[in-house]
Amino acid sequence: MIVRDKLYIGGLWTEPSDNTPLDIRSPHDQSLVGRSVQALPADVDGAVAAARTAFDEGPWRQTTPEQRQDLIVRLNELREARAEEIARLITSERGNPLWFNRAGQGGLTRQALGYLKGAREFGWEETLDSSVPDAAFRSVVRREAIGVVAAVIPWNSPFSAALAKMIPALLAGNTVVLKTSPENSLSMMLLADLFDELGLPEGVVSILPAGKETSEYLVAHPDVDKVAFTGSTGAGRSIAAVAGRQLKRVSLELGGKSAAIILPDADLDEVVPALRFSSLGNNGEACIAQTRVLAPLSRYDEVVTALKDLLDGLKVGDPSEEDTFIGPLVRAEQQERVRSYIRLGIEEGARLVTGGPESPMGLEQGNYVKPTLFADVDNSMRIAREEIFGPVLVVIPFEDEDDAVRIANDSEYGLSGGVWTADVEHGLEIARRIRTGTVTVNRAPIGFDGPFGGYRASGTGREYGAVGLAEYVEHKTITVPA
Repeated sequence: MIVRDKLYIGGLWTEPSDNTPLDIRSPHDQSLVGRSVQALPADVDGAVAAARTAFDEGPWRQTTPEQRQDLIVRLNELREARAEEIARLITSERGNPLWFNRAGQGGLTRQALGYLKGAREFGWEETLDSSVPDAAFRSVVRREAIGVVAAVIPWNSPFSAALAKMIPALLAGNTVVLKTSPENSLSMMLLADLFDELGLPEGVVSILPAGKETSEYLVAHPDVDKVAFTGSTGAGRSIAAVAGRQLKRVSLELGGKSAAIILPDADLDEVVPALRFSSLGNNGEACIAQTRVLAPLSRYDEVVTALKDLLDGLKVGDPSEEDTFIGPLVRAEQQERVRSYIRLGIEEGARLVTGGPESPMGLEQGNYVKPTLFADVDNSMRIAREEIFGPVLVVIPFEDEDDAVRIANDSEYGLSGGVWTADVEHGLEIARRIRTGTVTVNRAPIGFDGPFGGYRASGTGREYGAVGLAEYVEHKTITVPA
């Protein structure tokens, strides 16, 4: 059993204001994985004060972009050396399958490399050519750190969400207070171990597992200059309101209800196995999951049958076993939430093809939900409009391509989506018409060198690459005589 009895505040292992630990239990069988103390507002005060001092008075702001890039390279090396340990720990505390967490470690390397590429090409200071002929002045544009960044992340992909914010914030020269979910206390304290070994100047990084009230306190703290948040759309709206009142910078990566458009020429023998990952990866607890499957009327029954066979063939069970594809949901409340949507779908008149609200046989102790498929779904149904965040797919028919694009765009969300076709160039044409921040064609994954984020209720701002890095800088123009 793992015990974490200190918080990582300003680069120092520190006694918490309350040393009562939280039990971290396995979503698989409720066994005790470990215990960890949780941060309270007093601990936030200490972390923000350390970050403020480090930014205003410490050596961190004087480091060069190249020095900061070298530190991120080293951080990535430290993480890679413990990749298997990290993957297994997240599986134990979170319940997502081991295969997913192992794959995620490779994704973290690509994420870091994308940010590093952006930082090397960023143009931290540049002189503009004057728009006035023979001007007697020149303009120097600088990109400078914002200050103290509060990074607030959810429980579904803790390392990815944390580093998607911490890496660009640090590359830009900011200091960071990371607030993590209680469910990820153990793995995020392992992340703190990595930063401790990295050896940043005192005050630059704090990592605080904590509940909702502490999160709200951090977001509203007057010495925080920017909030970077990943989570629900409802929470994002609240954070945006607080940031608006205080005129602090904010970026929000929020919910999704992404559509997978299967065009009539698509090869289902390729599409359906790929949707296993695009629609059901991470137990379906993924904001980018393509959970609305749009199928042409001419092939509707064929698509439904193929998806039923897919879901029925997935192994559901112990997430630490190599061949498990679907593990337990993070907690009992999330399990019940997903079950309530399954019951709602039945009440709304959708056809339950496979799955259902009951626990899988033999897995009643864990937070398990049967992979569930609904057919004969109208896009106006709540199961087609609201983010369920679990292994539940709906199949919606469309008449032609224009109808498919209309249905895909008929959503309050706009985070991701997919087009599946035998003609990649035509798939690109359709993708250009979809109003979401990212669209994938066939098996192509979301890249880490381009921007990631959402339209509408899926958030504001972007992550990854140079565009994501730009979320963590202020622009200063200095005019001097030519």
